[in-house]
Amino acid sequence: MTMKFQLKTLTPTQACADKSDALLILLPSQAKSDKASKASWPLAKVVQGAQANGDFEDKAGKVLTLYGAAGVASRVAVVMSAGKGSAKNVRDAVAAGMSALKGRSVKKLTVCLGSESQSQHLPIVMQAIADATYVYTATKGTGTKDKSGRVLTQVTVGVADLAKAKAAQIKSLFLHGQALVAGQDFAKEWANRPANFATPTMLGEAAKSLAKAHPVVACEVLGPKEVAKLGMGSFMSVARGSNEPLRFIVLKYMGGTKTAAPTVLIGKGVTFDTGGISLKGGAGMDEMKFDMCGAASVLGTFRALAELKPKLNVVGLIPATENMPSGHATKPGDVVTAMDGQTIEVLNTDAEGRLILNDALVYAKRFKPAAVVDIATLTGACGIALGAVRAGLFSTDDALASALHNAGERALDLCWRLPLDDEYAEGLKSNFADVANVSDRQGGAVTAAKFLERFTTTDGAPHFPWAHLDIAGVAWKGGREKGSTARPVGLLLEWLLAK
Repeated sequence: MTMKFQLKTLTPTQACADKSDALLILLPSQAKSDKASKASWPLAKVVQGAQANGDFEDKAGKVLTLYGAAGVASRVAVVMSAGKGSAKNVRDAVAAGMSALKGRSVKKLTVCLGSESQSQHLPIVMQAIADATYVYTATKGTGTKDKSGRVLTQVTVGVADLAKAKAAQIKSLFLHGQALVAGQDFAKEWANRPANFATPTMLGEAAKSLAKAHPVVACEVLGPKEVAKLGMGSFMSVARGSNEPLRFIVLKYMGGTKTAAPTVLIGKGVTFDTGGISLKGGAGMDEMKFDMCGAASVLGTFRALAELKPKLNVVGLIPATENMPSGHATKPGDVVTAMDGQTIEVLNTDAEGRLILNDALVYAKRFKPAAVVDIATLTGACGIALGAVRAGLFSTDDALASALHNAGERALDLCWRLPLDDEYAEGLKSNFADVANVSDRQGGAVTAAKFLERFTTTDGAPHFPWAHLDIAGVAWKGGREKGSTARPVGLLLEWLLAK
């Protein structure tokens, strides 16, 4: 079920009187010394007593859970410490508060932000609540009780007086949060679907449905004949082994002026990756349904843009295909021709993401873009280098790289810039084509980026400012928490709105 957020002016006292199934109250930063924490409100003495006895530390992530507390309309109240009040502190506090409610039937929730400064983190608060309550249901059958979606459907977020000077800014942040949650939910839904419920055709239909529901978005889906006519031989070489036909999805959100150059987002859409003839090992191969998380992040970003309707022009490109082994599949050593005429020796068919992104990068030229960012679960090497904390960022443009990095810091959707020295491209030289699709194992994330860079320039001159986000380490979680993180929708939305 869809979660609805409501923004209200609520003091801690008013929040305690609000009738909900549960109440979360975020204390002002450094509550022990903050005058606001000493104000007279129903839980003030209880909180101060717990702090004095060392039962409730003033540290982000620490919570005090109370049942049937005097003066509180909700049956359960969770007081959360915000620590020093940074964005990360606030996120950790809300996540801890939601964890304290886990397993309880909470349909209606009230959240009170204890200070005006915390209101600046509204999108992060709303995202933390949505993350904690997300439930995947698309392929749940009659044999499970967990098929109804979110139990929590209504959230009231209380902030400092909305009549004050910063009211417009706070309302804008609230709308940002709503759009972010909608976009991340959409991204998660499609990234989490099994490959037989998220084929390239189905991904194209999802994009069409998005455009139909939100007329500010236009959608065109190209099939094998149209892609062949464009000369996308590199993209087609990856799709050859599959019975599922490829799709090339083009999304357009044109909220800016007609003369303003658009930003282009390109999402890798390998809906399942076996490795092709260079077959992967069986362990964990089910997680290769997540190899289209780049595509899902582009869909999610457009879902958020449709909600916000900013004055921007954005184009989304999604090359979607499976990578399968068969008698028709591309073989190691085959040479294929990209859309711009460059020939590629395919030394490893499991390095397929770059073979679909490169044709999309060439296609992007026709839009004369202000910037192009591709997003891809491209290399395991990037996950090894940066783990699950930061995505890899590569760029030929310092200003673009800085803007993306800073957006990630603000959104807590982190990335880190890695090098693009020319020496890394030496291993991509081929005796039989213009370029090979892989080098040796060393610097694998960088050599993949160097391969893509070739298709953003001519004779070393860039066609457009370009950045590549390798999200292989951050796009999904494994183990008991297996599922999409929806990253980097938060980073992309923050970056676009800052333009």
